[in-house]
Amino acid sequence: MRLTIVAVGQKVPDWAQTAYDDYAKRFPPELKVELKAVKTEPRGSKTLENLLAAERTRIEGAIARGCRIVALDERGTAVTTMALAEHLKNWQLSGDDVAIVIGGPDGLDAGFKQSAHQRIRLSDLTLPHAMVRVLLIEQLYRAWSITINHPYHRE
Repeated sequence: MRLTIVAVGQKVPDWAQTAYDDYAKRFPPELKVELKAVKTEPRGSKTLENLLAAERTRIEGAIARGCRIVALDERGTAVTTMALAEHLKNWQLSGDDVAIVIGGPDGLDAGFKQSAHQRIRLSDLTLPHAMVRVLLIEQLYRAWSITINHPYHRE
């Protein structure tokens, strides 16, 4: 199974990249995790609708055909760590490749969110995008560790 994290925004602070890389390298070969950062549309005189549409085009270009798409959305379904582990297990059993999408500063295009297979939220808090990358990869690692009874996660 391939797990792709598609994130709008190419630059993150060094601390965030270091933390992301630390978790990403912990995954086993049978669960490949890849980060694809896509360019944020420059904020200028464009409407919000046009900005999000341009970012949507880049996001869709980064997602392999046939992937299950999971959009991170502040209005998505709240998931616990245990629920995320269950999702991960089901994705692995189905053999689906999965793309988890982190929107840009203005979120994700409404049509894109509607077309996603799932919409989830990581927190009720508003988080900086760099923090979301780190939180997401850590929670995915924790979810994987739960599925194999690894001692990383403790109840």
